[in-house]
Amino acid sequence: MQYNDFSGLLLVNKPIGITSFKLVHIIKKIFNVKKAGHCGTLDPLASGLMIVLLGKYTKLQDRFMKQDKVYYTEIKLGLKTDSGDLDGKVISQSDYSHVTKDLIEQACESFIGKISQIPPMYSALKVNGKKLYELARKGITIERKPREITIYNIDLIDYQKDFFSIRIKCSSGTYIRTLAEDIGTKLNTDTVITKLIREEIGNYKLSDATDIEKIKETGSEYLQKIDF
Repeated sequence: MQYNDFSGLLLVNKPIGITSFKLVHIIKKIFNVKKAGHCGTLDPLASGLMIVLLGKYTKLQDRFMKQDKVYYTEIKLGLKTDSGDLDGKVISQSDYSHVTKDLIEQACESFIGKISQIPPMYSALKVNGKKLYELARKGITIERKPREITIYNIDLIDYQKDFFSIRIKCSSGTYIRTLAEDIGTKLNTDTVITKLIREEIGNYKLSDATDIEKIKETGSEYLQKIDF
């Protein structure tokens, strides 16, 4: 099969409902290239900025993977699932009538700085060559080592009776679903993510990203070049 010789960087707005792998597969077909890869997985429930690299630019993957991220997320109080989001099975429900705006702000503040975080079972992290989510779907839970991450900032955007939304600036390797659950633990209630949007990767912003349908129409118009 003859492939095109495209190389470059794409800023893509991943829609809800498809995997990161599927998005890359679609882009490979659009450009008819042999090599393509993304710089940080987003779950099917999540949307937002993905950096997709084509051709020789795939060598730069590590550079982008390690950059800081900004996420916006909406969190429901009083509910917990096995996956940490609404794709999972409900495993507990709890009272949240004691939770106030001040308590949420205090809980968020307590996570700012360098913290230790245990990756969730529903993640793409590999242990002994197996992706954790593949084991989780079989009902298998294994011990995961804590990782040190950095939370630079958490801003409370909105608060209602049963949910709140926050914007987080964090280091690479941060699991927002786990952070949401840990905030819930601080609040003495259950929490689950209902919406997750990645807004920034390093200096790249979601506002500069393109929908996949537009990329299908015009292709290489959105392909960026950078210095190696």
